[in-house]
Amino acid sequence: MSGERASPVCYGAEADDIYMGYAGRDELLAALNILLEAERAGARVALESVGDATGPDHAAMMRAIRADEARWCAMLSRQIRRLGGTASRKCGAFHGKAMAIADPIERLAFLNHGQAWVVRKLADLTRRVRDDALHADLRRMAESHRINIDSAAAFLGETRPAS
Repeated sequence: MSGERASPVCYGAEADDIYMGYAGRDELLAALNILLEAERAGARVALESVGDATGPDHAAMMRAIRADEARWCAMLSRQIRRLGGTASRKCGAFHGKAMAIADPIERLAFLNHGQAWVVRKLADLTRRVRDDALHADLRRMAESHRINIDSAAAFLGETRPAS
Protein backbone atom coordinates (compact mmCIF):
# COMPACT_ATOMS: atom_id res chain seq x y z
CA MET A 1 0.00 0.00 0.00
CA SER A 2 1.27 3.40 -0.88
CA GLY A 3 -0.40 5.15 2.01
CA GLU A 4 -2.43 7.37 -0.36
CA ARG A 5 -5.99 7.93 0.55
CA ALA A 6 -8.70 7.48 -2.01
CA SER A 7 -11.65 9.84 -2.36
CA PRO A 8 -14.97 8.39 -1.35
CA VAL A 9 -17.28 7.31 -4.12
CA CYS A 10 -19.64 10.05 -5.26
CA TYR A 11 -23.27 9.03 -5.56
CA GLY A 12 -24.45 12.44 -6.85
CA ALA A 13 -25.68 10.99 -10.13
CA GLU A 14 -28.03 8.75 -8.17
CA ALA A 15 -29.45 11.52 -6.00
CA ASP A 16 -33.06 12.62 -6.26
CA ASP A 17 -33.64 15.51 -8.71
CA ILE A 18 -35.18 17.77 -6.07
CA TYR A 19 -32.32 17.09 -3.67
CA MET A 20 -29.88 18.16 -6.40
CA GLY A 21 -31.77 21.41 -7.05
CA TYR A 22 -33.62 20.26 -10.16
CA ALA A 23 -37.38 20.48 -10.70
CA GLY A 24 -39.32 17.46 -9.56
CA ARG A 25 -41.73 15.57 -11.80
CA ASP A 26 -44.85 17.41 -10.58
CA GLU A 27 -43.22 20.81 -11.03
CA LEU A 28 -42.04 19.86 -14.53
CA LEU A 29 -45.48 18.61 -15.54
CA ALA A 30 -47.13 21.80 -14.29
CA ALA A 31 -44.62 24.00 -16.15
CA LEU A 32 -44.90 21.95 -19.34
CA ASN A 33 -48.70 22.19 -19.26
CA ILE A 34 -48.54 25.97 -18.82
CA LEU A 35 -46.23 26.15 -21.81
CA LEU A 36 -48.51 23.84 -23.79
CA GLU A 37 -51.53 26.06 -23.11
CA ALA A 38 -49.50 29.12 -24.17
CA GLU A 39 -48.30 27.43 -27.36
CA ARG A 40 -51.83 26.32 -28.20
CA ALA A 41 -53.01 29.92 -27.73
CA GLY A 42 -50.20 31.21 -29.95
CA ALA A 43 -51.01 28.66 -32.65
CA ARG A 44 -54.67 29.69 -32.65
CA VAL A 45 -53.81 33.39 -32.74
CA ALA A 46 -51.48 32.87 -35.69
CA LEU A 47 -54.00 30.73 -37.55
CA GLU A 48 -56.86 33.18 -37.01
CA SER A 49 -54.60 36.09 -37.99
CA VAL A 50 -53.83 34.74 -41.46
CA GLY A 51 -57.13 36.14 -42.77
CA ASP A 52 -56.38 39.56 -41.26
CA ALA A 53 -52.87 39.75 -42.72
CA THR A 54 -51.85 42.99 -44.39
CA GLY A 55 -50.29 41.17 -47.33
CA PRO A 56 -48.76 37.91 -48.54
CA ASP A 57 -45.57 38.27 -46.47
CA HIS A 58 -47.57 38.85 -43.30
CA ALA A 59 -49.86 35.88 -44.08
CA ALA A 60 -46.85 33.64 -44.75
CA MET A 61 -45.30 34.67 -41.43
CA MET A 62 -48.53 33.86 -39.60
CA ARG A 63 -48.69 30.43 -41.24
CA ALA A 64 -45.04 29.77 -40.34
CA ILE A 65 -45.57 30.83 -36.73
CA ARG A 66 -48.69 28.67 -36.52
CA ALA A 67 -46.80 25.62 -37.83
CA ASP A 68 -43.97 26.24 -35.38
CA GLU A 69 -46.33 26.64 -32.43
CA ALA A 70 -48.14 23.43 -33.42
CA ARG A 71 -44.81 21.60 -33.58
CA TRP A 72 -43.98 22.65 -30.02
CA CYS A 73 -47.49 21.72 -28.83
CA ALA A 74 -46.81 18.21 -30.13
CA MET A 75 -43.40 18.07 -28.46
CA LEU A 76 -44.74 19.30 -25.12
CA SER A 77 -47.61 16.81 -25.23
CA ARG A 78 -45.19 14.01 -26.03
CA GLN A 79 -42.85 14.97 -23.17
CA ILE A 80 -45.74 15.26 -20.72
CA ARG A 81 -46.90 11.75 -21.63
CA ARG A 82 -43.32 10.43 -21.42
CA LEU A 83 -43.11 11.80 -17.88
CA GLY A 84 -46.36 10.01 -17.01
CA GLY A 85 -48.57 13.10 -16.99
CA THR A 86 -51.72 14.16 -18.78
CA ALA A 87 -51.46 16.95 -21.33
CA SER A 88 -53.79 19.88 -20.74
CA ARG A 89 -56.51 20.38 -23.35
CA LYS A 90 -56.92 24.08 -22.45
CA CYS A 91 -56.01 27.08 -24.55
CA GLY A 92 -54.20 29.82 -22.68
CA ALA A 93 -55.85 33.17 -21.91
CA PHE A 94 -53.35 34.78 -24.28
CA HIS A 95 -55.61 33.81 -27.19
CA GLY A 96 -58.51 35.98 -26.05
CA LYS A 97 -56.27 38.91 -25.22
CA ALA A 98 -54.54 38.76 -28.59
CA MET A 99 -57.72 38.36 -30.61
CA ALA A 100 -59.20 41.42 -28.86
CA ILE A 101 -56.57 43.47 -30.71
CA ALA A 102 -58.21 44.44 -34.01
CA ASP A 103 -55.16 45.83 -35.78
CA PRO A 104 -53.22 42.89 -37.30
CA ILE A 105 -49.85 44.64 -36.93
CA GLU A 106 -50.49 45.42 -33.26
CA ARG A 107 -51.66 41.83 -32.77
CA LEU A 108 -48.41 40.56 -34.29
CA ALA A 109 -46.47 42.80 -31.89
CA PHE A 110 -48.48 41.34 -29.00
CA LEU A 111 -47.84 37.82 -30.30
CA ASN A 112 -44.14 38.64 -30.38
CA HIS A 113 -44.30 39.69 -26.71
CA GLY A 114 -45.94 36.35 -25.98
CA GLN A 115 -43.13 34.54 -27.78
CA ALA A 116 -40.60 36.46 -25.64
CA TRP A 117 -42.52 35.41 -22.49
CA VAL A 118 -42.17 31.77 -23.59
CA VAL A 119 -38.41 32.23 -24.12
CA ARG A 120 -38.05 33.65 -20.59
CA LYS A 121 -40.09 30.77 -19.11
CA LEU A 122 -37.97 28.26 -21.03
CA ALA A 123 -34.74 29.85 -19.78
CA ASP A 124 -35.97 29.60 -16.19
CA LEU A 125 -37.13 26.03 -16.64
CA THR A 126 -34.17 24.58 -18.54
CA ARG A 127 -31.81 25.54 -15.71
CA ARG A 128 -33.78 23.15 -13.52
CA VAL A 129 -34.25 20.23 -15.94
CA ARG A 130 -32.02 17.24 -15.36
CA ASP A 131 -33.58 15.03 -18.07
CA ASP A 132 -31.30 15.29 -21.12
CA ALA A 133 -34.00 14.63 -23.75
CA LEU A 134 -36.40 17.17 -22.26
CA HIS A 135 -33.61 19.70 -21.80
CA ALA A 136 -32.59 19.39 -25.46
CA ASP A 137 -36.19 19.76 -26.67
CA LEU A 138 -36.74 22.85 -24.53
CA ARG A 139 -33.51 24.43 -25.80
CA ARG A 140 -34.58 23.80 -29.41
CA MET A 141 -37.97 25.30 -28.65
CA ALA A 142 -36.39 28.44 -27.18
CA GLU A 143 -34.11 28.86 -30.19
CA SER A 144 -37.04 28.44 -32.58
CA HIS A 145 -38.97 31.11 -30.68
CA ARG A 146 -35.99 33.48 -30.84
CA ILE A 147 -35.91 33.04 -34.62
CA ASN A 148 -39.66 33.80 -34.81
CA ILE A 149 -39.19 36.87 -32.60
CA ASP A 150 -36.41 38.19 -34.82
CA SER A 151 -38.41 37.54 -37.98
CA ALA A 152 -41.51 39.28 -36.62
CA ALA A 153 -39.45 42.18 -35.27
CA ALA A 154 -37.88 42.68 -38.70
CA PHE A 155 -41.32 42.61 -40.32
CA LEU A 156 -42.72 45.04 -37.74
CA GLY A 157 -39.75 47.36 -38.29
CA GLU A 158 -40.54 47.40 -42.01
CA THR A 159 -44.28 48.05 -41.57
CA ARG A 160 -44.28 50.64 -38.78
CA PRO A 161 -43.35 54.25 -39.45
CA ALA A 162 -40.19 55.45 -37.74
CA SER A 163 -40.87 57.32 -34.50
